[in-house]
Amino acid sequence: MKRLIALISLAAFTLLTACNTVHGVGKDIEKGGEKVQDAAEEAK
Repeated sequence: MKRLIALISLAAFTLLTACNTVHGVGKDIEKGGEKVQDAAEEAK
């Protein structure tokens, strides 16, 4: 659970600091979602 929270926090930080365009926001959200999904699959 701590790992999932860390990944979500990292995704949020990346989203806030690395995005200059709407297209960039979409890519960052997609990558963050993939990381969360991977973490959820590992937790099974």
